[in-house]
Amino acid sequence: MSKTRATLSVFSPLLLLTVVSTTSTSSAQAPSASDGTPGVDESILDRSVSPCDDFYRFACGGWIKKTEIPADRPGWSRGFSEINERNQTVLKDLLEQSTAKPATDANGKKLGDLYKACMDEPTIEKTASADLASLLGPIGKIKNADDLAKELARQHAGIGKPLFDFSPSPDFKNANQIIGNLDQSGLGLPDRDYYLKTDEKSESLRKEYLGHVERMLVLSGVAKDKAAAQAQTIFAIEKRLAQASMSRVERREPKNLYHRIDLDGVVALAPNFAWKTYFAALGIPTVKEINVATPEFFKELNKLVVEEKLENLKTYLRWQQVHGAAMGLSKPFVEESFSFYSKRLTGTDKILPRWKRCVGFVDHAMGESLGMSFVAKTFGDDGKAKALDIIHGIESSMEQSIKTLPWMDEPTRKAALEKLHRIANKIGFPEKPRSYDALVVNPGSHLKNILSSAQFESKRELAKIGKPRDKGEWLMTPPTVNAYYEPLFNEIAFPAGILQPPMFGRTVPRAVNYGAIGMVMGHEVTHGFDDEGRQFDADGNLRDWWSQTVNTEFNRRAQCVVEQYSGYKPLPDANIDGKLTLGENIADLGGLKLALLAYRSSQKDQPAAAKSTYSDEQLFFLGMAQAWCERRRPEYSRLLINVDPHSPAEFRVNGPLSNMPEFFSAWKCAPTAKMIRKNQCQVW
Repeated sequence: MSKTRATLSVFSPLLLLTVVSTTSTSSAQAPSASDGTPGVDESILDRSVSPCDDFYRFACGGWIKKTEIPADRPGWSRGFSEINERNQTVLKDLLEQSTAKPATDANGKKLGDLYKACMDEPTIEKTASADLASLLGPIGKIKNADDLAKELARQHAGIGKPLFDFSPSPDFKNANQIIGNLDQSGLGLPDRDYYLKTDEKSESLRKEYLGHVERMLVLSGVAKDKAAAQAQTIFAIEKRLAQASMSRVERREPKNLYHRIDLDGVVALAPNFAWKTYFAALGIPTVKEINVATPEFFKELNKLVVEEKLENLKTYLRWQQVHGAAMGLSKPFVEESFSFYSKRLTGTDKILPRWKRCVGFVDHAMGESLGMSFVAKTFGDDGKAKALDIIHGIESSMEQSIKTLPWMDEPTRKAALEKLHRIANKIGFPEKPRSYDALVVNPGSHLKNILSSAQFESKRELAKIGKPRDKGEWLMTPPTVNAYYEPLFNEIAFPAGILQPPMFGRTVPRAVNYGAIGMVMGHEVTHGFDDEGRQFDADGNLRDWWSQTVNTEFNRRAQCVVEQYSGYKPLPDANIDGKLTLGENIADLGGLKLALLAYRSSQKDQPAAAKSTYSDEQLFFLGMAQAWCERRRPEYSRLLINVDPHSPAEFRVNGPLSNMPEFFSAWKCAPTAKMIRKNQCQVW
């Protein structure tokens, strides 16, 4: 869908479900705190550290010391990972029930068949070779430009996005209308900079990548004496695509990604590619409405398709299919893909247990059907009511903040309030789950199910082009441990998956809930007014609604945040990119402030809280910090520094707090305390 969605937490699709645990629990209930403060685990505090010197270490230091990262994880967190582990266990139980007895409905049977085929390793070992040959067969038949376009359409509608990507997206200037969107794609490494950096680590990684590609080609049937040369050919094409690609920081500017030129403009921009043949093969021959996110990339693509030998392009396309299918093939493919993408890039020693990979696949393929059963088991009406109460309080706090900001003039203030009041809130699950009637499930082939689910989703997505958007659609499945703000829809969503302890508890003190899930909700609301979100109006349209003086002041304040986070070093030789992470850092800073304001407002006319070691506001800050306790392997940390727009957890806690006088007051910090920044940043 949109390329601008702001999420709470983003993980690369290469990492194969990195936020779940190896330790199963028997129910969806979180373990209780170790002593007398509900919602806060005092046993994981490190009282040798002053909260005014390093609050993250104070709140999480004991947890960090005693927590080992599971061998099959690149990182582990007290919030996301532990919640996701419990959610996965619930989903596993539901799927095993679907396979153990005859389903009473079509969706139940499809869920069971998807899971059973994925778990059936003996059959996968027997059928993988034939399934892969069938997948690769059409590539050998390419003889001309039309054949190439048809093959690109086949792959784009199935597994992988070679050479470029085409998908539906709201029109940035008319967000209620869905149009086609052409964008850069086609790389095997996580980001374009992996091809372009000249330091020793990058050079070494590229050599290892070439070795990985070569080994995968041999597994797919390429002769050993040809595989090395083919790997070089593939890398040369990918590097050419990388050199033409826009950087992640450049892509954070929405105006850089909007160039609606429609089909005639696309043909004029890249006439060497058979666009009309491509769109006909996709099943949308009459498509006209198209945005080109990255025109310079497609200018290079126009050269590439005629300058590269057809045989070289076919070699590249074979690799893209092998790469995309690897986790659905036999054990040697799975192990080789894991060895590079997880072990080398993230430091993970062991692959996820098969059942967790299969749960993840079924959630991806039929997430809203599976998710409704999950919701019935884990998320009650009272949970939704409590969550809505908090989000309404957050939005009221944002309203008061906007009304009282001294640097905002009245015309801009009026537009900001209109946008805030028009934010749509989605809590828990979709009111109308999507239909999977057209999804074809093959009980005897996991790879065919991977392909058919991709084709089903592609057809569903492409059918949106030229139509108004469906305002009831969700962009995440109900069990997902995440949240998002979509600026083009001006909506926020909190799936039932994240509304679980320690992020959210139906019986924990109000202060803890506001600190943990309240910060998350404030984070998503603030995304509507961060450096990207603020460029979209109440209708989700890309429009400059800021006066020049207010715009200048916002940018000055945002630059303070850039400089603050650019000074943080998660690794001895690597700083956070303050520009890449700017939107998320603004959202963290604003989100925590809004959550505290909402909590204070919610306490009016409330009975006195039970006695505790800590004050109510101290519990608020502890609830926030303990939801973010985290450990990462160095390799994984390095990867995320390069590709993730979120700062590491330590800085998502200490960064915002170091700008909050309310925090200093709650913990009675001396003016010289290390947590107090001299140059404090305030945006919202």
